[in-house]
Amino acid sequence: MTDTEIEITADLVRDLLQEQHSDLAGLAIREVVGGWGNQMWRLGEELAVRMQRMDRTPEFQLKERRWLPVLAARLPLPVPIPVRFGEPSERFPKHWTVMTWVPGEPLDHGSITRGAHAADTLAGFLQALHVEAPAAAPASADFGAHPKRCTGGFEQFLQAIDPDALGDVRAVRDVWADAVAAPEWEGPPVWVHGDLHPANVVVSDGTLSGIIDFGALFAGDPAWDLAAAWVLLPADTAAQFFDMYGHADEGTIRRARGLAAMKSLFLMHMGQNGDRGLPGGKPHWGPAGRAALERVLKGV
Repeated sequence: MTDTEIEITADLVRDLLQEQHSDLAGLAIREVVGGWGNQMWRLGEELAVRMQRMDRTPEFQLKERRWLPVLAARLPLPVPIPVRFGEPSERFPKHWTVMTWVPGEPLDHGSITRGAHAADTLAGFLQALHVEAPAAAPASADFGAHPKRCTGGFEQFLQAIDPDALGDVRAVRDVWADAVAAPEWEGPPVWVHGDLHPANVVVSDGTLSGIIDFGALFAGDPAWDLAAAWVLLPADTAAQFFDMYGHADEGTIRRARGLAAMKSLFLMHMGQNGDRGLPGGKPHWGPAGRAALERVLKGV
């Protein structure tokens, strides 16, 4: 049995806790639906266990362990904070981390009904996050490049999706071309979440209430996060978001809009894979991606 085939069960989680953090082993353990690179298990009422699953490297968990405690104190929304480390063992040869639980419902299973409040909340969170990162901060790997260096990925998603689901393909290409033509980020590298999509934020009372999964965290271009103005927020709130955020120049907004188009296509692609019963597919992501793409094409 390969590492990726290890079945992660409540009994396995409890056994690992008993071996490495026995004082937590008596807490209730409940599986959290979702996840791909990692699988989450609720531990009692205030904690969660993040188990490395499909991720080929522990880099993402190790990054969260190193930097989330540094960032969390100044962020205005709850984020998961690592509190205990689980190391690879004969029982489970991968990393796992006990983290604080962020209350709420993932947006891919919920909705935002208070759009203006959510726009202000997201803008305030990103204002606090997007400060100059230290020299030791992680560089971008799969995320963070200027759109002109991401055209291969954009084309891959675009061509993989059923043309009937895309609608005006030329309009999508025009948004991407404008992002590719936008200037490079010339400011200092700032902290960037990097992977803001509906499964990585939580909502309650109709608005954003927490941000999760910082595995893609890097220092670089904030446009990668500002794409969330279209990917996460309801229609007709992007302009308010940028007004509240306050310091995104025209080039950054153009890059962000193109990246939002690519992220929307990714969600649609995952949804299509789910509809076709392919591994890793998520059927409910398709409508979210389609709605996000419509917002992108409408603009700010």
